[in-house]
Amino acid sequence: MAFLLLSGVVMVFVRSHRQSLTGGIGMTDESNDANGVARRAVLRRSAGIAAAGAVSAFSAAASSVAHASVTRSAPSGIASSASVGALPSVVAGIRIPSSRIAREAAVFARQAYSETLFNHVMRTYVFGSLVFDRRGVHYDRELVFVAAVLHDLGLVESFQTPAEPFEVDGADAARRFLRERRVPAERAELVWDAIALHTSIGIATRKRPEIALVSVGSGMDFTGNDLRQLPSGALEEVLAAFPRKGFKQNALDAMMSLCRTKPLGELMHPFAEVGRRHIPNFSVPTVEDLLLAAPFKE
Repeated sequence: MAFLLLSGVVMVFVRSHRQSLTGGIGMTDESNDANGVARRAVLRRSAGIAAAGAVSAFSAAASSVAHASVTRSAPSGIASSASVGALPSVVAGIRIPSSRIAREAAVFARQAYSETLFNHVMRTYVFGSLVFDRRGVHYDRELVFVAAVLHDLGLVESFQTPAEPFEVDGADAARRFLRERRVPAERAELVWDAIALHTSIGIATRKRPEIALVSVGSGMDFTGNDLRQLPSGALEEVLAAFPRKGFKQNALDAMMSLCRTKPLGELMHPFAEVGRRHIPNFSVPTVEDLLLAAPFKE
């Protein structure tokens, strides 16, 4: 029921945007300014009912949406590690954990992801470990590995909820995976935090090393920032072990898919900027829209 209310409010907002802002015209550079003015005018006239209602409903319903969703677990018949390809024991001097839970997480991830995405999560672990090892930071290597390899489960359709950000969907899926294997709750929660915060580097890096490492490693692979921190020759070895295989286009396609299929999950999310640039009539409100739509006189 909460999700139906939320969907209805958002659809009203979307319809009003499509009818009043763009008239079916794509978001070209020439039309952005005019659309922005029109958008603000519509929001002011409506006294914020649609946008404020969407945010209010989202806040009230988010937890119930997540809990009401069908529980998603591991695919049936998890294969052995041999059947999906063995991992190297060491890459660029970084040991790949071989505990039971680490092996099962790697198998689960390889089955869930494309090869491109699997290689990204493995590079996340190795890049982050290279930086933190060089700094002399102590961390739980097994937990970091599990969090790193599972951190993008929210990009997999079978683990997605209608409205949560992909980071939360992924964190929830990883926590279910660990609970099903009777991993202690405090360890499962640490993995949840690492995944949920991995795109919020300004927050993650203030948290425990296990949380910070996943954010740093994934960010390095996504943007190439701070690759100079890697030891000489490490980058080439990591890319040889886990090639990128079109990662840039793969990541862009994933972002656009989320914008199209679950736009509410991109509310106030960086991925919304991708939707606004590439998807005509993309109707998720901006922070400015939400501010100007607030039901106050000024």
